[in-house]
Amino acid sequence: MKMYLSVAKLRFVTNLQYRTAAFAGIVTQLFFGFIFIMVYVAFYSRSSAAPPMSLQEVVTYIWLQQMFLGLIALYFRDPDIFELITGGNIAYELCRPCGIYGFWFTKVLATRVSGVVLRCFPVLLIVLLLPEPYGMSLPPGIGAFLLFLLSLFLGLLMVCAISLLIYISIFWTMSPAGSILMVAAAGEFLAGMILPIPLMPGWMQQLANLLPFRWTVDFPFRVYTGNIPVEEALMGNLVQLFWLALLIGLGLLLISRALRRVVVQGG
Repeated sequence: MKMYLSVAKLRFVTNLQYRTAAFAGIVTQLFFGFIFIMVYVAFYSRSSAAPPMSLQEVVTYIWLQQMFLGLIALYFRDPDIFELITGGNIAYELCRPCGIYGFWFTKVLATRVSGVVLRCFPVLLIVLLLPEPYGMSLPPGIGAFLLFLLSLFLGLLMVCAISLLIYISIFWTMSPAGSILMVAAAGEFLAGMILPIPLMPGWMQQLANLLPFRWTVDFPFRVYTGNIPVEEALMGNLVQLFWLALLIGLGLLLISRALRRVVVQGG
């Protein structure tokens, strides 16, 4: 365990050094947040039907996406891991006195968290001070906020497990392009990154409910807004734990099979 904590700490501190990139990320996330919100404001102003999410809930949902983008975006990747697999340097990873899956999981987790720490709080401070309808609202209660933190943490672990499945698939495909395009495009849409799940057609909501992606984005953010009540959120946390165990178990199974068949530089 100390080894994994040391890896996480080293990775975390290293990524905190990129302050210029963090500043650029803050500006970019604020820009896209305003663009998305203006689109929804225009649609809601012309809608006569009662929407499943209020405009304020959608606005808060969007700002949460921008604040925690580094935690939830599936298209974020670690090029070092891809290079290890395709370049044959995976042999060095196999020499480490620890499990390769846990080692990579720790690296991915620390990278995502460190990328958010420098951006989250400045964006939060700004969006809380914005006037309506562009400002972000607070959660309806302390219970919703605590469940949001738990849901976001479990969602982050699920995203890391899904990312590991992408990396493991490279042992067979030898190219990261296909895996990233397929999972990022389909996964982020079904997670609610493009459109909140309640605003999707009924058949698409049913499809999203059958897959793990919505539990990484849509579920924790709707818990924060109060669109999902506390009682339902508690049941949702159990579903998150189920998917997390399934994804990690699948990852461990696949990487064990991949390592039994791996060929390093013709050896």
